[in-house]
Amino acid sequence: MFEIYFLLALILVFLITIIYLTVRWIIKSDAKLERFLFVMYILTLFLSLLGFTIHNNQYFVAIDPMYNDCYIPFGGKHIITLLVFTILFWISMLIVWINGKSLPPLTLVLSYVFILIGIVLNIIVALQVSSHNTEGLKNGNDGTFFFIFTPVLGIILAILLLIKTLNQNFKELNPREYNSKILNKLNSFLYQSSILPIWTFVFTFPVFIIITMILILFGQEADSIIKVFTDTTTWRFSQQMHPPILDHHGHYLCTVAAKGNPKIVKPLGIGIRRGNHIIVNRQLKVANAFEEMIQRFSPGIHRIIRRFYDKYGYNISTKINNERMSNITYLLMKPLEYIFVISLYLFWKDPEKLISKQYKI
Repeated sequence: MFEIYFLLALILVFLITIIYLTVRWIIKSDAKLERFLFVMYILTLFLSLLGFTIHNNQYFVAIDPMYNDCYIPFGGKHIITLLVFTILFWISMLIVWINGKSLPPLTLVLSYVFILIGIVLNIIVALQVSSHNTEGLKNGNDGTFFFIFTPVLGIILAILLLIKTLNQNFKELNPREYNSKILNKLNSFLYQSSILPIWTFVFTFPVFIIITMILILFGQEADSIIKVFTDTTTWRFSQQMHPPILDHHGHYLCTVAAKGNPKIVKPLGIGIRRGNHIIVNRQLKVANAFEEMIQRFSPGIHRIIRRFYDKYGYNISTKINNERMSNITYLLMKPLEYIFVISLYLFWKDPEKLISKQYKI
């Protein structure tokens, strides 16, 4: 519960800071402040990239919650469509921010179009990542924390940039000459009219259609801009179901060893692991308690050890399929069991309590 409150407080502080800075930007333009906001936006992009290292599985992949794996908020090959419009949004923002009123009206209108499309997409992205149903996968919703800041700050920056440029005197815009007579007439018409916001809305839909048609030629679908949000799972607009989570985790060698001769392996009873009934003995409980201790002390080291053990331990355990081999495995695991017990008694305040609570019998 403390982690949730801390996350909410962190988000609140971040939003208050951004709102305060953007208000200052509206009242008084400050190049340093603009650079600061730009740097903040870049930092949120890095935060999102960090989030993608964990949330990188498509909806049809069975994930492994033990490694904190989760599902990506954007679907499959349709990500290309979202990425193209996002890049056009970034380029347009930079063009308008750097060149401002020196841009020709036609270029300015096209930049406004991509910024407007970007604002709409950022709103949808923010809604998509604001709800993440991780029930049955893992504890907590870290996905929203990783992804929410980028679209929110992108919306704020885009709106403020539009307000800033629209408030400038359009008479200072210098119409440019083009080799094409058609472009010259169109540019002149836009310049004379001085109603760039209206032309922005007029051109938005046709430009969106043209970009979409170009993307179709490169393998995207006509509704990729919709499927990029719906061909996902666990997120707000998700329409797909994910497969059951991987259910092969556990202490494989200790588990199969517990199936040996009861006089040797000394079973304590039947326990439950992820809804499945398994034979539990002290060796298995000790191994489980040792892993919990390592996980609490150093989650990073635990992940490394767990990945290695999952890669090799599971495959070995599948080959142990009779009582004799289980007995041998139990005896071979005994030295490790003693090492685990010694470690627990060295580094854990109440080792027997930690051991006894492993598995419900």
